[in-house]
Amino acid sequence: MTSLPPPSLRLDLDTGALASNWRVLDRMSGTAKAGAAIKADCYGLGAAQCLPILREAGARDFFVAHWSEVPGALAHCPPDEIAVLHGLMGRQDADFARQTGVRPVLNSLQQARLWHDAGGGVCHVMVDTGINRLGLAMDEIGDPILAKLGIDVLLSHLACADEDEPMNARQLDAFRKVIAKVPHRRASLANSAGIALGSDYGFDLTRPGLALYGGVPRPEMAGELRQVAYPKAALINIRQIEAGEGVGYNATFTAPKPICVGVVSLGYADGILRSWAGANLLSDDRALPILGKVSMDMIVIDLSAAPELKEGDWVELPYYLPDAAQQTSLSQYELLTLLGDRFRRDAV
Repeated sequence: MTSLPPPSLRLDLDTGALASNWRVLDRMSGTAKAGAAIKADCYGLGAAQCLPILREAGARDFFVAHWSEVPGALAHCPPDEIAVLHGLMGRQDADFARQTGVRPVLNSLQQARLWHDAGGGVCHVMVDTGINRLGLAMDEIGDPILAKLGIDVLLSHLACADEDEPMNARQLDAFRKVIAKVPHRRASLANSAGIALGSDYGFDLTRPGLALYGGVPRPEMAGELRQVAYPKAALINIRQIEAGEGVGYNATFTAPKPICVGVVSLGYADGILRSWAGANLLSDDRALPILGKVSMDMIVIDLSAAPELKEGDWVELPYYLPDAAQQTSLSQYELLTLLGDRFRRDAV
């Protein structure tokens, strides 16, 4: 079969930075061990590329959201290291968990009974200490069904860990009450931001996600975490436009003088939304301003600072997440998980 031509989009992944970020977060977790949230295809960067690096660095507890994410994780780690956060929707989920050895995170008494009736086995249990999403309510933690389960990790999730809010302390106090009443082997409360709140929040296992992939959820982590993802696009066209000519849909940019422009095969279908308008791409640290609106598959850039560029050359989209979030008004989570599958993900 004829092989496909190379793509015109790359997502270069600094695997050394990824491994370093996990080690930093593991160290910051104190006596707790750091796991890794790998849901949403490792936050958009690619489980096939990231999961082996995280495991080699030392991670042994991996969290996905959907059962559909399990096969991709099983290709790189044993089933008893994988947990599914969304729990059991029915008997088929329970049977799949038992057959594969993957750990369900039980989020209600109904799920607890379903797991027990299906034959049980090792599981995790989520308790809601205030975020009001998934998890057992505080007044349900005394239910006898919980004592019949083989609970490995007892979890809860912080709602405001990225801010200095009194709710953090309230959730910590509630979680301490929970772990005193529910039999379990390990306890886990802190996400990426929660790790920076201090050793009281660490317990036995932390669950970083965003920070692994280059996000900086709290100021204390700035300078500690390294950028992992570097989106790059090839120039597919170069042209000269004259003064007074417009660029792109609705001609929102009008050339004030003759300029050389380039077109890159990058757009909002790849997760680069129109909020990037007015930002720059880069060539060897030279700014190449985005002109006009971002299209579905194309962005036009001003090549005045790099007149030697030619079709086929690569330019980079600045993607240090705190700066990109400020530029676009998107969250750091959105910036990562929006990245489309037309990027070829390359470990560098």
